[in-house]
Amino acid sequence: MSEIVGRRTMSKLGWLMLTTVLVFVGLFAAYRYALATNGVALLDRVDRLIGGTAGTRLVLQDGRFGPLPAQRVDVVVPDGVVAGLRPVVIFIHGGGWRSGSPADYHFMGRTLARAGYVAVLPGYRLTPKGVFPHMLEDSAKAVAWTRKNAARFGGDADRIVLMGQSAGAYNVAMLGLERQWLGREGIPETAIKGVVGLSGPYDFLPFDSESAMLAFGHVKPAEITQPIRYVRSDAPPMLLLTGDADTTVKPRNTRIMAAALTKAGSLVQSVIVPGASHEDTVMKLAVPFSRDRRVIDPVLAFLATRTRPSAPVQTARR
Repeated sequence: MSEIVGRRTMSKLGWLMLTTVLVFVGLFAAYRYALATNGVALLDRVDRLIGGTAGTRLVLQDGRFGPLPAQRVDVVVPDGVVAGLRPVVIFIHGGGWRSGSPADYHFMGRTLARAGYVAVLPGYRLTPKGVFPHMLEDSAKAVAWTRKNAARFGGDADRIVLMGQSAGAYNVAMLGLERQWLGREGIPETAIKGVVGLSGPYDFLPFDSESAMLAFGHVKPAEITQPIRYVRSDAPPMLLLTGDADTTVKPRNTRIMAAALTKAGSLVQSVIVPGASHEDTVMKLAVPFSRDRRVIDPVLAFLATRTRPSAPVQTARR
């Protein structure tokens, strides 16, 4: 009798475990679908729920670096006191130049703040109105605003790294390579200590996606929109990271840009993450997905090399 009861118990446990696994797989699949369809706000909620906000402070929300509605900025800083000013990372969001907002990326601010950085999260004009070169004009204005206001938030205006993912990686690559955008804002090149591009499009002619056509299809000649056109030997040091399973922005973009920068004599580090998708390069910078260190470790190592940040903020374990 006891043997029969035992088998029934084991059977129930087996079904419970199977059901739990299936539910988890279903939820994870739904999450990945939401993330792939611009569900970054969901990623932020997951990060905040699991990782919390300990060690960080949102010190500016919906600030303005210009008069236009899209020209807004959020700032997240480490919650702690250090001697001197902290280095600054300006993170520019992706979304195909047609979606996204600073509020969706507070998780990125928290990740950077916990590592000792003042994180500036600017927006920019999006299509259909925000066509080339508006995204670059706005991004450059955000850098100028950051330099002017960095000290208010404990940041060093002369130790800034530009960072972006997908469309945002395009923006920061163009700011780092083509001198005119930062030059128009009176920003000295020496203020930009490095550029981090995650899953970025750098050499994507002919335009074969709706988002690219909408943002750049009006430009003649189209070649002037391409970051690879502006490769130079004295470009800021760059970290270019992508996944080899990216079907949205092909890894070829990173490989060919890194090769061109190397040939020109510029300092560049290229990281291709096996099995990582387009979404993974931003997802793996949020809790709990940052347990896979293949994105966050090279990013933080590059930032440390370029800025020598203060010691990471110590936070209580949840």
